[in-house]
Amino acid sequence: MKKYVYFFGQGKAEGDKGMKFILGGKGANLAEMTNLGIPVPAGFTISTEVCQYYYNNGKKYPTELKSQIDQGLKKLEDLTGKKFGDAKNPLLVSVRSGAAASMPGMMDTILNLGLNEKVVAGMVEKTGNARFVWDSYRRFMQMYCNVVENLEHEKFEHVINSVKAKKGIKEDTQMMAEDWQEVVKGYKEIYKVEKGKDFPESAKDQLGGAIGAVFGSWNNPRAIYYRQLNKIDETKIFGTAVNVQSMVFGNMGDDCGTGVAFTRNPSTGENKPYGEYLMNAQGEDVVAGIRTPKHLESLKEDNEVAYKELLAIFDRLEKHYKDMQDVEFTIENGKLFILQTRNGKRTAPAMVKVAVDLVKEKMIDEKTALTRVEADKLDQLLHPTLDPKEKGKFKVIAKGLPASPGAAYGQVVFDAETAVKWKENGKKTILVRLETSPEDIAGMNAASGILTARGGMTSHAAVVARGMGRCCVSGCESVAVSEAAKMFKVGDVEVKEGDIITLDGSTGEVFLGQVSTMEPTLSGDFATLMKWADKTRKLEVRTNADTPKDAKTAREFGAQGIGLTRTEHMFFEEDRIFAIRQMIISDTLEQREAALAKIFPMQKNDFKQLFEIMKGLPVKIRLLDPPLHEFVPQKDEDIAALAKEMGISFEKLKAKVESLHEANPMMGHRGCRLGVTFPEINQMQVKAIMSAACELVKEKNAKIVPEIMIPLVGDVEELKWLKSKLVPVIEETMKSYGAKLKYEIGTMIEIPRAAVTADEIATEAEFFSFGTNDLTQMTYGFSRDDAGKFIKDYLREKILVEDPFKSVDQKGVGKLMEMSVKLGRSTNKHLNIGICGEQGGDPETVKFCHRIGLNYVSCSPYRVPIARLAAAQAVVEESK
Repeated sequence: MKKYVYFFGQGKAEGDKGMKFILGGKGANLAEMTNLGIPVPAGFTISTEVCQYYYNNGKKYPTELKSQIDQGLKKLEDLTGKKFGDAKNPLLVSVRSGAAASMPGMMDTILNLGLNEKVVAGMVEKTGNARFVWDSYRRFMQMYCNVVENLEHEKFEHVINSVKAKKGIKEDTQMMAEDWQEVVKGYKEIYKVEKGKDFPESAKDQLGGAIGAVFGSWNNPRAIYYRQLNKIDETKIFGTAVNVQSMVFGNMGDDCGTGVAFTRNPSTGENKPYGEYLMNAQGEDVVAGIRTPKHLESLKEDNEVAYKELLAIFDRLEKHYKDMQDVEFTIENGKLFILQTRNGKRTAPAMVKVAVDLVKEKMIDEKTALTRVEADKLDQLLHPTLDPKEKGKFKVIAKGLPASPGAAYGQVVFDAETAVKWKENGKKTILVRLETSPEDIAGMNAASGILTARGGMTSHAAVVARGMGRCCVSGCESVAVSEAAKMFKVGDVEVKEGDIITLDGSTGEVFLGQVSTMEPTLSGDFATLMKWADKTRKLEVRTNADTPKDAKTAREFGAQGIGLTRTEHMFFEEDRIFAIRQMIISDTLEQREAALAKIFPMQKNDFKQLFEIMKGLPVKIRLLDPPLHEFVPQKDEDIAALAKEMGISFEKLKAKVESLHEANPMMGHRGCRLGVTFPEINQMQVKAIMSAACELVKEKNAKIVPEIMIPLVGDVEELKWLKSKLVPVIEETMKSYGAKLKYEIGTMIEIPRAAVTADEIATEAEFFSFGTNDLTQMTYGFSRDDAGKFIKDYLREKILVEDPFKSVDQKGVGKLMEMSVKLGRSTNKHLNIGICGEQGGDPETVKFCHRIGLNYVSCSPYRVPIARLAAAQAVVEESK
């Protein structure tokens, strides 16, 4: 009989931390901690294989499951001396999700399961604590109704608020037993109206409903969105486990409590425990942000014994898992229990510091440290912070907790849906909520920053924001939020939807208006990590740079040259667009050459600046690529204005613009095809490139190897023909300067035909560069300009796992790339090959490029550190 249920308790478990794909991360760690002798409430885990079976078999369970759950309950009853569903000595359980990949807050939890009217009466008699029992019952009912029956949380909150208003009290802790009894009565009335039946009394029925709801939550919208956002591949990680654990209570009285803590600071990485707790509360009070909790250090005063034991367990867990841990704990009648441990989510600065510190502490080696930092998250380190000189000019309207560092400004919105909609319209937003819930995840991702009135440093908003790299200020209690009126007030300051505020996630300050920012400064730990990465990686990392500013930024971030300069971007500048347009409307070769002569000195100066900044590092310059219609206006009023400026008739210019129109311009008259029709354009460009190089060689004895890249080649004959027009110009330019330079001519591989005939093209090319934007477009048959309209549907329906314009499609486009590498090097073994499409800074693409034997990747300046780290991770992963 296949095993689906795994028990843990009293120092022994049927699993361990190596079984996370079967037990889920939570279940595997509960088993591991039990084996270590850490005080963990006993329970059992229903494996992820049941979840897979459930979805593969029309939401039915394996026939063996029921008896295995019954056996698990019997073991739990024997161990605790309590009985499930018994009125006099009841066993209550929690039911929690837990997938192999950590997904905090995305799936569902139910506490205090097993309560009904008879059990409540028995527990009141046994404990003598009626308030605790009725509070536990209302919590269970509220979670069950929301999670299992999908009834709105707000309806139940309304009942609590009504009772509080009637009694004239503000805090949950002021509610007495009879108040909670009245709340339970109200809940049952809501359930009866909404469901047409009484709330379930049978503990077994409750458990069945809860298990089904947890498996169902694997495919709730927020969980699906979280997996897409964090690139969790469901072909490798599918389904959640269900953890059924005996309850321990943090809400029985003043010697009870609950908390969430990290063994190190998840915002900064400082090696100091960081967490929050509440006395006389249950877990969701802390993470949901319903009450603002106390700092962990205060536990010394509330329960010094539990505090010291907790710190000792932190130390033990860190040394065992060799990583920062995120721990949930409960204190019941003064006794400490650990409910969960997992590798803690952290910001990019914390990732870097923790990784470097763990090497210094001799817990891990350098190569392991490289794998501890998510390459994509380095982006967070490279963003601006608020300018301290400018902060003083703006009014600080509120101060909350600095939950996730960084700076953000935007227009205030009060719901997730509006944040998503406004982002699609190009607006920056700050999402302001009383407290966030897991349903807000799409809006939190769309917003530039998050502000909550409630909640602490370990609340849902704080944890999720840190994981996303979003700036967040939480627990800002002076902010009175009215989500219905779409406004918030702080004293006499009123802020409405659409007003601009600025958040400082490092200080917790909230400013009215948009505060200026300054460039980030990178820590010594960052430099250490990058040094380890550079020592380990094999791929070179270059940058895509069209301006001196981009080139300087990329050099500061460690770029080893330029892998793509798009010369057309230089043409759009004010001092040269007029000459370009003159060239386009010219009727004769002489007129075109006259216009190009005006552009030549500007292009030469552009290239000279890039060569100087790169100081002998390779600079790859792509000749003109886009179709000519992109340089001329399309609207009549703009055409009329340009005609007047150029001194020609509207009719003549209009006719020229119309003649440039193409039904499918991305596959039309562009790239090398333009060079064939108008070779004088490319000739001017190579003359400018070589002149810039020769002048620097003569003036500064610079070592420069210009790399000239011809775009959109699909046939070797195109490359041959263009070389016959360009090489004589190159040689003549060098002769005129009395200089002899090594130079290279190569091509982009961005047409499928080029990929499958790469062996022929390599006989004429000295390098290949994959233009994966166009290669993806032409391989899939997706227009990259229009794909946004349907790609999100493909992702939602799981037709695609990832947007192929963000990360290379390794099965299709990747196969063409691999074929090109093998074919190209079969005829030219010294062929230098790289990638310069947008995907060149995507970590998974970088790792793929390493595996297929590319020499370098090229990406935007701010993604250079990401590519450096990903290239090193590729080597470490390969060695494993």
